[in-house]
Amino acid sequence: MITKKSYKSQLKAQYLTEFYERNILKKYAADSVDSVNEECGVFGIYSPTNINTYSITQFGLFALQHRGQEACGVSFLKDGNIKTVKKAGLVLDVFKTMEDQIEDYQGNAAIGHTRYTTAGDGSRRNIQPLYTYNIYGKPHFSIAHNGNLIEVDGLRKELEAEGLPFLATSDTEVLLRSIQKFSHLDIQEAIQKGTEKIKGAYSVLILANNQMAAFRDPNGIRPLCLGKLGDAYVFSSETCALDAVGAEFIRDVEPGEIVVVNQDGLKSYSLNQPSQKNICAFEYIYFARPDSNIEGNEIYDLRVESGRKLYEQSPVEADLVIGVPDSGIPSAIGYAEASGIPYEPILVKNRYMSRSFIVPSQEMRERIVNLKLNPIANRIKGKRLVVLDDSIVRGTTSKLLIKILKEAGAKEIHFRSASPPIIAPCYLGIDMPTKADLISGNKTIKEVEEYLDVDSLDFLSVDNLADLLGSRNHCFGCFTEKYPVNFSNQTQEESTSCC
Repeated sequence: MITKKSYKSQLKAQYLTEFYERNILKKYAADSVDSVNEECGVFGIYSPTNINTYSITQFGLFALQHRGQEACGVSFLKDGNIKTVKKAGLVLDVFKTMEDQIEDYQGNAAIGHTRYTTAGDGSRRNIQPLYTYNIYGKPHFSIAHNGNLIEVDGLRKELEAEGLPFLATSDTEVLLRSIQKFSHLDIQEAIQKGTEKIKGAYSVLILANNQMAAFRDPNGIRPLCLGKLGDAYVFSSETCALDAVGAEFIRDVEPGEIVVVNQDGLKSYSLNQPSQKNICAFEYIYFARPDSNIEGNEIYDLRVESGRKLYEQSPVEADLVIGVPDSGIPSAIGYAEASGIPYEPILVKNRYMSRSFIVPSQEMRERIVNLKLNPIANRIKGKRLVVLDDSIVRGTTSKLLIKILKEAGAKEIHFRSASPPIIAPCYLGIDMPTKADLISGNKTIKEVEEYLDVDSLDFLSVDNLADLLGSRNHCFGCFTEKYPVNFSNQTQEESTSCC
């Protein structure tokens, strides 16, 4: 039995073991990125026997690369020991560092994470998976988290006062230490007790004690699904990664559910908190890959249908329908099918764009849009265009794109957004600007139309989006400023992360 005194000694030993890592990792801080972009993706596999963990995890994370390109990390379980490799860069950059020692990572389980900063900062010490040591100086368990926690400062101070060591600045480490506090219990009990004071969005994988646990927050705001590959169980943020490794989709992990897999098979538990489905609507609009299925919805079909809904909602006479690559294309196809107006892929996307151009003038900054998207001018000149995009956030890129289309000779431009107006930031796992930077947070649709300088503008209505999704049991926070999680006023004013 672990006494309070021996538990304090264990925490002290963990702190001493981790002190070295804390000071080493401080030297490798990377610049954080402040932009609207992807979130994070998690992938995990557990088998009762040793399998090709290395390649399966590599393929799964590569399929989730669209969810985060800032950093990647993997924790492997082999012979009861956990090894973790992580660094800034793409999935293949990380796996390349392991290619000379592949056999060292061919265990029976692994969890991985593709990162895009939404909380904390972009430094190397925040790259996931995060892990903690046991009293013997070996990694005790490892955690990968997609989502964003809110109002964690008080809990962090409480855990620090109890002697739990903090190495990073991310919200994920608060979750890690909160569960670590109960690590002497069975894993499902540690998760149940460790999440009692946690608020926000979390889809999480934990590797510990020759077993794996997967769980979602009581609202199920971030996606997480379960599949089967032979005798192995596979967990992923999206079904496209199950397809990539040849796994069969079984079901989604339910909101507020804990799934534990070990040598005895799979068992399901509850967080013991009231739960309901409130998955983020933006997953369907933009973040999920079009070949994924979330909560029974085929993403590609839903995006095509959003274009049809937009035509029913806001028809217009035009000569061509075009979509802003890549996520605006399915809705453009749907709009074209509903209207009978031809669709043409005449916006060419440069797929080798860097995130970090350094340019000295506003004129050159505007030219970056031309680097990313360039129209086929002879197909545009003199034509009336309907332009479909997934959303309008700040409006600056849309305005520059419209300018490019006019310079190419477009006669009219009718802009349509396949999402409702984004009127508020979202605090639950997607990187998005503050309300002051959101164009629809400060302007009416007519004012946005005038700012963009288009002949007409419309957004998919919240009602039509709810119809597409089949219910209002989703997070519409960035469209309605009503969230499934209660916030303090201070959190809403200061946070820059989103659902």
